[in-house]
Amino acid sequence: MITLFKLARRNIWRNKRRTYITAASIFFAVLLASFMQSIQRGAWDKMVDGIVTSFAGYAQVHQVGYNEEETIEKAFPFNANLQNLPQEIDGLEGFVPRLTSFALASYELQTKGVLVVGTDPESEHGMTRLRNNLVEGAYFEEGENSVLIVEGVAKTLKVNIGDTLVLISSGYHGVNAAGKYNVKGILKFASPLLNRRMVFLPLSVAQNFYGAEGLITRLSIDIKEKDKLPQVVQAVQKNLGDEFEVLEWEKLMPELSEAREVDTAGNFLVLIILYVIIGFGIFGTILMMAKEREYEFGVLLAIGMKRWKLGMVIWMEVVMLGLFGAFLGILGSVPLVGYFKRHPLDFSEMEGMADAYEKFGFEPVFPASFEFQIFFTHAVIVFILTSILAIYPLLKIRKMQPVQAMRG
Repeated sequence: MITLFKLARRNIWRNKRRTYITAASIFFAVLLASFMQSIQRGAWDKMVDGIVTSFAGYAQVHQVGYNEEETIEKAFPFNANLQNLPQEIDGLEGFVPRLTSFALASYELQTKGVLVVGTDPESEHGMTRLRNNLVEGAYFEEGENSVLIVEGVAKTLKVNIGDTLVLISSGYHGVNAAGKYNVKGILKFASPLLNRRMVFLPLSVAQNFYGAEGLITRLSIDIKEKDKLPQVVQAVQKNLGDEFEVLEWEKLMPELSEAREVDTAGNFLVLIILYVIIGFGIFGTILMMAKEREYEFGVLLAIGMKRWKLGMVIWMEVVMLGLFGAFLGILGSVPLVGYFKRHPLDFSEMEGMADAYEKFGFEPVFPASFEFQIFFTHAVIVFILTSILAIYPLLKIRKMQPVQAMRG
């Protein structure tokens, strides 16, 4: 077997041009497939992280049925059992208690429907880094009669720092809710979807506004290791019982999850087409190699070389070419993907492109996801494809007649 391996290795470099063509085909297959999937996964990871971590959290605790109705009537007490969850459950770093409902915001003659989020300022910043989103003004404090608004609300209502914003709504159990609040800061989120209608109040101020003292509507879970999310959700659900529901972000935002699955499936189809094209290219090279070497094969069979040994040599040649091309593909993919991870594709300056992506709720910026598993997976797929295509010369050798082969 060692002798056959040495023979196969030497045969590879007898025709360097053919070797380079085959290796280049495999190299570009791995490079393009890795780059496409890295960009696709990186873009979606950025979008999901931007939307999930900037507001919803990777999981939320509600009363059963709140996710369907999102009514303040489903508010519940923020009791000691809920407050002690981080100490009792491994992997749960913290949480953000929120009281959320809709209201009509008004300034002078302008009005706009907004989503009011009553939240604990320090917990909110600890999970979502809300303070970092400030573009004007200052961050609020718990108990302060002030409000933070997003850029979209500020532009629609023509509100500036220091102005007084009026909020009108229906509170807990139908009480009238009305209040005036000083605009202390203006926020800008990475997600345009969140940047249109959000208004933040300190939690105690929001509870007083809606007549829901001591109540919250949702508890957003903060975790550092996303891989542990299913275990954390299961543990929280077991701790709280059937009165509450603990939902992961896929259930909280099914449209986002479904869009990701559809896009991933579309990318998978593109990869299949790419592999088919590359497969024909590799097969063409193997076909050319088998045709050019018919005389050589005929001579070897005529002098007594067993067909299985000759077939094994040819298979080893193609497999070694596959390994060589796949290895080069990994070496080429690593710096390429690494570059686009540090320097994402940015389409925000292209006319019409930014507006088109804003309709889907995310920035037109596409960083690459640098995961070695992507490089390795595509290298293995291309190698397996090459190994399967190497069966063709084996079948040809099996049926070959030495005299006819030498006649050419």
